[in-house]
Amino acid sequence: MKKKLLKLIKVIGIPLVIFCSIYVLTIHLVISNTANKQPPDDLDYIVVLGARLHGETMSLALLYRVEAALKYLQENPNTYVIASGGQGPGETITEAEAMKRYFVKNGIAEERIIEEKRSTTTLENLSYSNEYISEGSSVGIVSNDFHLFRASFIAKRLGIHPYTIPAKTPTVAKPKSWSREYIAVIKSYLYDR
Repeated sequence: MKKKLLKLIKVIGIPLVIFCSIYVLTIHLVISNTANKQPPDDLDYIVVLGARLHGETMSLALLYRVEAALKYLQENPNTYVIASGGQGPGETITEAEAMKRYFVKNGIAEERIIEEKRSTTTLENLSYSNEYISEGSSVGIVSNDFHLFRASFIAKRLGIHPYTIPAKTPTVAKPKSWSREYIAVIKSYLYDR
């Protein structure tokens, strides 16, 4: 019985390990490649995808996103920003409101800021933000580097052909964020339409 079990493990386990290794390596390379692309100047809109708040305080992941967006907005004064994110558990304001406060505090005119306050997922961020985007407009998506590939292919399914603006991922969150993203890519590929 033990020999049959070992043989079964070899027959199924080894190919499964090889397949999973190839999948993770491939997705890792695609994610990295997406995050290394540079957007053109003067996009019509950039969409900043929401991330967790602690009360009214931005998580480090969200702070890095708004810092990357702010840099782009300062260099491109005709670009509008869509701050996209609703209010989740433990959040006393919407993620969109927290982002708007940050942008205004750092000199971005309120007229350039559009708040999308309903979303709770990446699919909803992009779907609801798309309601504010004029047809034929150029769009950039701002998120942490590990998240941009998945956000991009969801956007394409919604008819948005985005450029990507990468924000770094907090060091403490890298192992969890990257490993979770390998699974999230499969989930989004199958369900986020």
